[in-house]
Amino acid sequence: MSRLVIAGGVSANTHLREMLEAELAKINATVHYAPPALCTDNGAMIAYAGFERLQAGQSDDLAVSCIPRWPMTELPAV
Repeated sequence: MSRLVIAGGVSANTHLREMLEAELAKINATVHYAPPALCTDNGAMIAYAGFERLQAGQSDDLAVSCIPRWPMTELPAV
């Protein structure tokens, strides 16, 4: 039997959970999740990464554009 583990914010999506369980049952596989309360998005990780950059003396001016779904290939290197 195959097993799949889903984690992070996406794993809190109940529709995704239902669809995965239905599709995996067809191939005799199971999926495992953390409790929804522990399935958070990466906002805290982004804040911590910013904190670490500030502690390292890195900073940017406030002229930052907000672009939804900004492709990672277009982001400047840290």
